[in-house]
Amino acid sequence: MTKINIDGKEVDVPAEYTLLQACETAGSEVPRFCFHERLSIAGNCRMCLVEVKGGPPKPTASCAMAVRDLRPGPNGEPPVVLTNSPMARKARQGVMEFLLINHPLDCPICDQGGECDLQDQAMAYGADSSRFAENKRAVEDKYVGALVKTVMNRCIQCTRCVRFVTEVAGVPELGAIGRGEDMEITSYLESALSSELQGNVVDLCPVGALTSKPTAFHARPWEYTKTESVDVMDALGSAIRIDSRGREVVRILPRVNDAINEEWISDKTRHVVDGLKTQRLDRPFVRIDGKLKPASWRDAFAAIAAKVKAASPKRIGAIVGDLATVEEMFALEGLIDKLGSPNIDCRQDGSKLHPKFGRASYLFNSTVSGLDEADAILIIGSNPRLESPVLNARIRKRWLKGGVQVGVIGEQADLTYAYNTLGAGPESLAAVAEKSAPGLTKPVFVVGAAVFTRADGVAILASLAKAAAAAGIVKNGWNGFNVLHTAASRVGGLDLGLVPGEGGLDAPAMVRAGALDVLFNLGADEIDVEPGAFVVYIGTHGDRGAHRADVILPGAAYTEKTGIYVNTEGRPQFAERAVFPPGDAREDWSILRALSEALGATLPYDSLTQLRAALGAAHAHLVRFDQIAPADSAALTAAAALGGAVDRAPFRSAVADFYLTNPIARASRVMAECSALAQGRLRQAAE
Repeated sequence: MTKINIDGKEVDVPAEYTLLQACETAGSEVPRFCFHERLSIAGNCRMCLVEVKGGPPKPTASCAMAVRDLRPGPNGEPPVVLTNSPMARKARQGVMEFLLINHPLDCPICDQGGECDLQDQAMAYGADSSRFAENKRAVEDKYVGALVKTVMNRCIQCTRCVRFVTEVAGVPELGAIGRGEDMEITSYLESALSSELQGNVVDLCPVGALTSKPTAFHARPWEYTKTESVDVMDALGSAIRIDSRGREVVRILPRVNDAINEEWISDKTRHVVDGLKTQRLDRPFVRIDGKLKPASWRDAFAAIAAKVKAASPKRIGAIVGDLATVEEMFALEGLIDKLGSPNIDCRQDGSKLHPKFGRASYLFNSTVSGLDEADAILIIGSNPRLESPVLNARIRKRWLKGGVQVGVIGEQADLTYAYNTLGAGPESLAAVAEKSAPGLTKPVFVVGAAVFTRADGVAILASLAKAAAAAGIVKNGWNGFNVLHTAASRVGGLDLGLVPGEGGLDAPAMVRAGALDVLFNLGADEIDVEPGAFVVYIGTHGDRGAHRADVILPGAAYTEKTGIYVNTEGRPQFAERAVFPPGDAREDWSILRALSEALGATLPYDSLTQLRAALGAAHAHLVRFDQIAPADSAALTAAAALGGAVDRAPFRSAVADFYLTNPIARASRVMAECSALAQGRLRQAAE
């Protein structure tokens, strides 16, 4: 630690700290535009100027000078830094005056107004007038895709966007052309950006040069109601903030959560908003004479009750979709249990993962932040760039730091970092232990969810467990066996035990023709139900599940209900409600509670509080929010003994089209445009 005197306050800071970081430690505010904690240092805006006593006779850029570079006083006194001296104030006023020479006076029509760093710092650190009267420069706006709107007259060349797409996203498609006053930020040949994280440049831009194209001119920031929630577009559980106006969700922004998503979210998370308003189910429907017709809740329940009464308990089943909360899954489990049926499954993709193999067999055991410590990463049957772009950025961050080996068994794809291809299918797993380098202390497997959806999923789990033990993935004090789920509800469902009971049918068996008489479908839109069963669909959108349904009960989307989601690590997180469901739609747990009464199998709770109390009594770890209940790694040792024949077919990723993975995304016009651009790039690459 090094002593330094900042504005008369002596503090101890690490020698590698920059002066800007040291000033923040001391509680002194230093303005900045180009500096960002998660990006490399550019030092090109000069707004963070401070005065250093005994240093050069001019202001110093605090972001670009380290504490170790300062000289002590003549008698060994700690170096002195002043952040608010006349020299520093005058220097910042001069920098601000230069920045505003060419900046347009369009605050009234700028989407960044109210959230603009330039506005705020001009008020706090600028002068009250300018000495320049020359014409302002004009820069042509650039096309960079469907998500980011450009107004390049406002750009101050801080290069945050360039550094983000290069360093964090790993898709270096933005850069600067020209010099001096003619410098412009643009994409190559003004083509659309291809990164799944590109929307984050809007948050990074300190002015209004890059703003959100889908939400342009919707509202001012102070008009929004801000609600903290959790993302369900994948199983990572990124921390988000939902901004709503009235009964409409307008935008979704990231919240800082260093344990999971740092401060990034994927483009699907951010821009799926318009899908929440399109093709919504807002009233019950009953199929009469082959056509779905609007009905009252009473009539819909009566139609269901008649079918359930006529069916044998073993001919009744339930399938849970990918976006369900823990509460509604718990309620559905209680209803099916009261009806006497063993047929329930939360694995609509046919996954062979099962609670009986132990929690360690289906969790991301190292935790997401644990990837920062990994010294070897083997990705098996997964494309994390499509399955979880934010997690992929975390792997890239670890790769950039150095000292890590990255290998892939499965599809070859551009993951934004270099890796060694070690094979394509299960036969390559046996060689993992032999190829692993000695001396590794914290190696990890990242196993894609699609690996377990194959017919030989159990045998592959056994092979993975054997390879993990042989390669030192699982050992005392470290469990690097990580399953990367793609469904937000999957870990919660497995923790609840939503798998077939003794003699029960799994999801693929339940949807076969003639397998069941009544099927309750809780938002499962990624599975086709063959003719025969009477299907009760509880969901939000007119997607595949609703098209097959005989009765539709309109539910609430994730922004319209409070609920618990368990992410791929096994971390329970609480999501708040931002708006209310449209029309006659209701929260899913309340639908199931009312339906249970109509079926003569009344659930023992009348409120969400009572439901959560019952949930906590049955599964205490699911109500300990943001705490990961440790999984016993001994379960993996037992899984290694499962055995079974393994198919030699190569592994495939669970996600084919990143932008269209769930009913909300498929209802979104913005996601459809992004998907078309992505498919066009694939066709162009194939040609």
